[in-house]
Amino acid sequence: MSELSVNHLLGIKYLTEQDINLIFETADHFKEVINRPIKKVPSLRDITIANLFFENSTRTRLSFELAEKRLSADVINFSAASSSVKKGETLIDTVNNILSMKVDMVVMRHPNPGAGVFLSKHVNASIVNAGDGAHEHPTQALLDSYSIREKLGEVKGKKVVIVGDILHSRVALSNIFALKLQGAEVKVCGPKTLIPKYIERLGVTVETDLTKALQWCDVANMLRVQNERMEISYFPSTREYTQQFGVNKRLLDSLDKEIVIMHPGPINRGVEITSDVADSKQAIILDQVQNGVAVRMAVIYLLASKIKQ
Repeated sequence: MSELSVNHLLGIKYLTEQDINLIFETADHFKEVINRPIKKVPSLRDITIANLFFENSTRTRLSFELAEKRLSADVINFSAASSSVKKGETLIDTVNNILSMKVDMVVMRHPNPGAGVFLSKHVNASIVNAGDGAHEHPTQALLDSYSIREKLGEVKGKKVVIVGDILHSRVALSNIFALKLQGAEVKVCGPKTLIPKYIERLGVTVETDLTKALQWCDVANMLRVQNERMEISYFPSTREYTQQFGVNKRLLDSLDKEIVIMHPGPINRGVEITSDVADSKQAIILDQVQNGVAVRMAVIYLLASKIKQ
């Protein structure tokens, strides 16, 4: 069996197209597994995984935990809010204490960009980045691409627009890397204040007119506005944002084609998309959630197989 070119999943920018194809082929197998009556495989019975979440998360944390348990790994869950980090313990000390309990892999979400890369250089375990600040969220980008592939047959040649708060979004950055690597065309759309200055250097184009962006694309990935990362106001009001960059059913029906709607969650209903869009047959939001478990099983399985060697 072929193997990943990396020992950690720190960001999409460290992967090759072959790595992504291998992850997707492995995820296809695990998707069959999780649709069986008995959803478990004994693949990682001898692997212990620690989930370290220094930031709030529901979807990603549960998805990783379920993926690990479906593979029969031993799982330790760690929440920074109730830990010795509050007493001033450093990140490396926290992780080394956990590793001394013979943990093989660390899945970590952290508010600081580059925390996973930093950790990978200082501890002896395989690191999976579950989101580092406004930097990257590689497994989200993988499950998004996997969902596009499942819905439209392939990612290559598809036109994808990412709409919303591009400036603060690790999902946007990881998606741009993943989609470009697989040969998709990518546009970003949102208020000028929420689009990074040098974004076009990543090979994407900027469109500030939502209707034009939707008319162009095959897939629209809608992002929420990340108020928790904002120290200043980037647009006049939520109402004005919704009028210019929110997708409703009337707007979708006015297009001369049917496009696919995605959202990484959590959804702010009535802001970036209305409920009738989120719950429509054009939306594959719940497919993304289901595919997240299969893709994360694939990532964990492929990294663990390198540990076992």
